[in-house]
This record gives sequence, C-alpha cells and structure tokens, in this order.
Amino acid sequence: MQLSASPYEERLTAPRTWWLVCFLVGVSMALILLPFGVLPLLGGLAGGTAVAAVVASSYGSVRIRVVGDSLIAGDAKIPVSALGEAHVLDAEEARAWRTYKADPRAFLLLRAYIPTALRVEVTDPADPTPYLYLSTREPERLAAALNAARAA
Repeated sequence: MQLSASPYEERLTAPRTWWLVCFLVGVSMALILLPFGVLPLLGGLAGGTAVAAVVASSYGSVRIRVVGDSLIAGDAKIPVSALGEAHVLDAEEARAWRTYKADPRAFLLLRAYIPTALRVEVTDPADPTPYLYLSTREPERLAAALNAARAA
C-alpha cells in the first residue's frame, strides 16, 4: 500500500465545555455520597469525574484519515476508488444535510459540535450508500487529500 501524496488525519475531539460537564458529574456523585462521609464523597468526586471523562473521551476519539488508497472514517474503511466528488459544506449547508436533506441510507460520521462537514458521493454501484457525511473542522483539506489519493 502506497501512502497518498497528501496524507490527512483528524481527530474529532469533544469540545472543552464537555470537560467541565465531566467535573460537574463528579460533583453530583460527590453530593449523592455526602451522607456517607468524607471518603465516599471524595471517591464519588474522583470516580464520577473519571467515568464521565472516559465517556467524553471515547466519543471524541473518532478519527478521519486518508491512508494510501483508503478513507478511514471511524470504523468504516472505504477505498478512494469507490468515492466520487467531494462537496465542502459550510455551517448552514452542513446543518441542512444532517437534518431535512439527509438520506437514511447515508453513512454519517456526525458530530453536532463541529459546524462544517464534507459530503462525498459513493460511486460504487454495489453499495447502497448514496454518500458519506463527515463532520470535519477542515473540509477543504480533507477534500484535497481525497483528490490527491484518487489521482495517485
């Protein structure tokens, strides 16, 4: 497998405010355990914060990569040869494609806290998926990497 001329990798991390919410979950657990004493209170604070942080981190650990002749988006691995034109979506157009323009057969790697996206048509006749919707902070760069991998 040869590497593409313009490799691309992006991790769709959770927003910073989610980490504050993780701490608040820990505070909630601490308040629940307050009647049992100081040690359970501290355990609830640490444990609640840790569990919430693991959940937020796992949700935000999704990666989009263009490696060789493949697009890897989350658990999906799609050969670039099966992909068509890539359409860069600004915030308003991305919102439209994840709501009323959405096709239920489409592959959505959706993160609502990321306003921009890339819609890539699937040209493989054996695949019932009409397009890929990929939330990305850098849609132009991802489109360029897909075009470079297709040309290579």
